[in-house]
Order: sequence, then structure tokens, then C-alpha cells
Amino acid sequence: MTDAHAHLSLDAELEETDDWPENDDFVSGYADEPDPEEARVDPTVGAMELAERHQLRRVAGLRTELEDITEVEYRQLRLERVVLVGVWTDGSVKDAENSMAELAALAETAGSEVLEAIYQRRQTPDPATYIGRGKVEGLAEIVAATGADTVICDGDLAPSQLRNLEDRVKVKVVDRTALILDIFAQHAKSREGQAQVELAQLQYMKQRLRGWGGNLSRQAGGRVSGGEGIGGRGPGETKIETDRRRINDRIAKLRRELKHMKGTRDTKRADRKRHHIPSVAIAGYTNAGKSSLLNRLTDAGVLVEDALFATLDPTTRRTTTSDGRVYTMSDTVGFVRHLPHQLIEAFRSTLEEVADADLILHVVDGSHPDPEGQISAVRAVLADVDAADVPELIVINKADAADPMVIARLRQHEPHTVVVSAATGQGIAEALAVIEGELPRPSVEFSALLPYERGDLVNQLHQHGEIDSMDHTGEGTLVRGRANPDLAGELERYAVQPG
Repeated sequence: MTDAHAHLSLDAELEETDDWPENDDFVSGYADEPDPEEARVDPTVGAMELAERHQLRRVAGLRTELEDITEVEYRQLRLERVVLVGVWTDGSVKDAENSMAELAALAETAGSEVLEAIYQRRQTPDPATYIGRGKVEGLAEIVAATGADTVICDGDLAPSQLRNLEDRVKVKVVDRTALILDIFAQHAKSREGQAQVELAQLQYMKQRLRGWGGNLSRQAGGRVSGGEGIGGRGPGETKIETDRRRINDRIAKLRRELKHMKGTRDTKRADRKRHHIPSVAIAGYTNAGKSSLLNRLTDAGVLVEDALFATLDPTTRRTTTSDGRVYTMSDTVGFVRHLPHQLIEAFRSTLEEVADADLILHVVDGSHPDPEGQISAVRAVLADVDAADVPELIVINKADAADPMVIARLRQHEPHTVVVSAATGQGIAEALAVIEGELPRPSVEFSALLPYERGDLVNQLHQHGEIDSMDHTGEGTLVRGRANPDLAGELERYAVQPG
């Protein structure tokens, strides 16, 4: 999918008549006044960001007839009509169907209308056209009959496969990687997220430069002959070489910018480590409910949407345990099967939040047809970003919609598990208790008599230590417990022998 939108301009002329009522009752009743009940929006679901994302929606039809005066204010965008194609090389028929269902969800998230879906059982994809010759002919007939303008393949296609398929079916062909990159480009909001997505897109595009006829193979000349002019006339440099050089220059610039942004992120992370603040990272398959869980656990108020890859920009919130200890909880980008390696590389600085965490909350959609497959896919990505050794707690979400037999099966295979529903709040208290128990605990025992003017130390003990007992005496506050080495060093001057 591309961001090219069909623009429809509607010119409506309203003729003045004498039939309009002269009082204001009709006008006030005709206007769309907000209902107080509908205007009451839950602030914990990123309502403003969600409204902004939905402000311009694509619709299936493209009409020129006005049925209501209010339609003048809208711009309608035609949905891209797509046909899905898959090659089933291993696994069961159910696995193939689940894969095609996920591809359909990805296509709809990108803003498409799925018309047909076909898949073929083969030992390996065809090296020339991804699917066999007979299936290519059938695909061309389906495209012609349905009026589709795009074919989406459920796999990574080589440049020659893309070119051969486009030549045979006569419409645009994109693969799974390009589709995911398009969704990321639509949802990236922060400057860092947009730079990461652009870097991944350029790395993908660099290997797939092509043009019609000999456009990219001709040597660049002066502007009169259609070349690049001054600065673009290398010794025999062709158009495709010029484009590749410019892409490489842009990639280098983006990497410099991301390196600077990574420095800022590393500084914040180092500051948290210096203050011995434990960190929890929420990871999991896309649309498993990670952002909803973060909102439930911390009242973060981040965007929640029933769509794939709704969250690309990580959110970190500071929260406290029931006994007052401070820790952070971070939401991260969702994972998916066969996540493009360009994205993993581009988002590596963001995914380092997961690798450096003290605990990973691995969120699993309990209502999904293949939750075990989701767990395997997420763990594969965690291994790619060196996070496989971080302690992990499986959080089975959407318990209100899941089959109890599926939950029981998951708990049997994954003993370290909690079951929650971020939508209803079921199991949230239990999950918080388990999280608090999994956080790293201070290691140095202390017993100190703190003067009353050192209330700052008492406050630090509440936030970053564990207090076993606290007694107020005439000389000061007698505190016993455990603290991290830095804080324990500050308490040494007030140390007393435990009595």
C-alpha cells in the first residue's frame, strides 16, 4: 500500500429558499450537538491520539452524489482492493489458515479491502514467481475478475519474483515485509519512530530498485537529455547507481540521527540504573493487549486500539509497589511472525529497553487461535535482541474471551504464568503481586538511627529499599531493613548494632 490517496472534491451549492424556519429551534435541533454521555471519554485509552488517528478514514465506496449536507465536509479515500497469496510449505492446514487470516488483518490495518485469498501447498516457493505457473494464471484471472489493484504475498519475495509476478498479473505486487513496513510508516508518531521506519524502508528499497524499460540502466547525462545535471554526471554512472547512492547517503544520515537519539535514551537508562530503579518491560505479539495492560497497571493513558502495530513509540511509566518501592514499566512495539530483519535492526535501540529490563511481562492473547505460535515468535525476536536470558513472566490476557481449556493448556506448558483480563480487570491484583515478588530486592542489610532532620534518607529507603521495622525514639528514627549498596553506604555513619 502507498500513501497516495484519491481526492474527491465535492462542490455543493445550496439554493436559498423561503421555507427555512425563522426561529432558532430548528437550527439548534438540526446541529449535531455532542451527547454528554458520549462526550465522557475514558482518559486511560489514549482517546485524543485515537481520535486523531481516526480523523481521516478510508471508505469502500467513492460516491459523487450528496445525500446529506454534512458530507461536504468529508474527503473520501478509496480503499485499495487486494488479493492475498500464500505458499504453505510446512505445518497443518490450520496453520496455513491462521497465517492467511493474519495477513488479511495486516492488509486491513494498512487500509485495504481484501477481495480474495488463495494459497498453495509446495515444498518450496517457486524461485521465479513464488507460486506455480498454473496458480499464476489463476491469480491473473482472479485479479481481472475482481478488479483488484494489488496482490499481497505472505512471504519475503526476491526482486526477480516481484518483477515476474507484476509482469504476469499486470498489477502491483507487494510482499509481507513491504506490508508491515507500510503499517509502521502509518503509525510511527515520534521523531525517533519515524526515523527508524524510514531507515528500514530504505534498506528494503535499496535491493529492489527498478524502472520501466531502460530507465534505470541508462547513463546519467545533462538535464537536456533527462539526466541529473551538475553533480550527477559520474563516469558512466547509471540512473540506478545514482538512486542507490542517494539512498545510501540518506541511510547514513538517519543512522547518525538515531545514534544521537540512542545516546539520549542510554542516558535516561543509565540514570535509572544509577538510582537502582528496577525496570519491567511489557513485550508480546502485536494486538495481544500490551498497552491495555500498561494502562491497567499504571494508569498510563496510552493509545489503545484494536489494530495490529497500534503502538510503535515506547512508553515508560514510573510506578510503585504496595510497600512503596519505585520501579518503571515500559510498553514496547509488538512482534509478529517473520518480523522483517530490517525492522529489528532499525528498532534495536528501542528494543534494548527489553534486553536491559529486570523482568519481561510476556503478554499472550489467550483468545487467539494459536497462542503457542505467538509465544514462539516473540521468543525468537527476544533472542535476536539478546533478551532471551531476562526473567520472563507469561501474562495470558483476554481471559474474558478465551477458552478455559486453552488457558489450562497454556498454564500446563508455561508454569510461570498469570491470567488476566485488561478489559475487565480480572487477575490484575494477582499479577501486580507476582510482579512485585519478581523485582530485584536490595541486598545489603542495615540498622541505622537517623536524625529527624534526615527525613530525605527515610524517603529514599521507602522508595528504593525495604524497611523491616521503624521506631521513633528520642534521638531519631531507628530503621532496620535492606538497601542497595549506594544507599547503604550513606547510612553507615548512622549505623547501630541490631538489638
